[in-house]
Amino acid sequence: MNEKHWSKYQLLHEVVTNSNIIIKGQHSYYSDCWDGGFEESVVRYLHGDKISRDWQPRWDIDKLYIGDYVCIGAEVVILMGGNHTHRADWFCLYPFMEYIDEAYVGKGDTHIGDGAWLGMRAMIMPGVSIGEGAIIAANSVVTKDVPPYAVVAGSPATVIKHRFEPEIIDELLKLHIYDWPQDKFNAVKRHLCGSDISKLKQAISDYDHVQLGNETEFGG
Repeated sequence: MNEKHWSKYQLLHEVVTNSNIIIKGQHSYYSDCWDGGFEESVVRYLHGDKISRDWQPRWDIDKLYIGDYVCIGAEVVILMGGNHTHRADWFCLYPFMEYIDEAYVGKGDTHIGDGAWLGMRAMIMPGVSIGEGAIIAANSVVTKDVPPYAVVAGSPATVIKHRFEPEIIDELLKLHIYDWPQDKFNAVKRHLCGSDISKLKQAISDYDHVQLGNETEFGG
């Protein structure tokens, strides 16, 4: 029986068909227990969903970039499509079709960084960038960029803390963890699942040393 349950999830690279959604790697997932799934329920396109993406576009279609090891909680909404043709600087907000091209204002692409966690029912507004390792608290509305390894909450979401001290965050970003080959990631995973930066750096050094030795041996 293919019954939905909280313990099951969608791996994004296996389910995404929309060319406007770019998935990095093979580990990012969505908890789809309570809705129709990532493409059907999470990504809310003004133009670019499974029906409108075959239409002749009136404007540049914004893209959604999702890094590797991203965790997306149940019923998250990622809103795409700029201002959705509602001009706050016009006297009338109504999207009259004869002026629809003028009514649209793009917000740019949306980026969700490697290792980020989007909590249940969070809403990501168009054109924002969420940094590596950031946490978006449940029910938050993200209206502006989120720094790496920050924790944001509320509506609109604001930074309530950072996960680590600034110098640790700088070191983590310089390591480019989520660009490593899978063998290296797996080799130091024990220390990625911890908070001791010195042990992580030592594990990386040990791995690199072994790899260098192997290259020297086989290279003559």
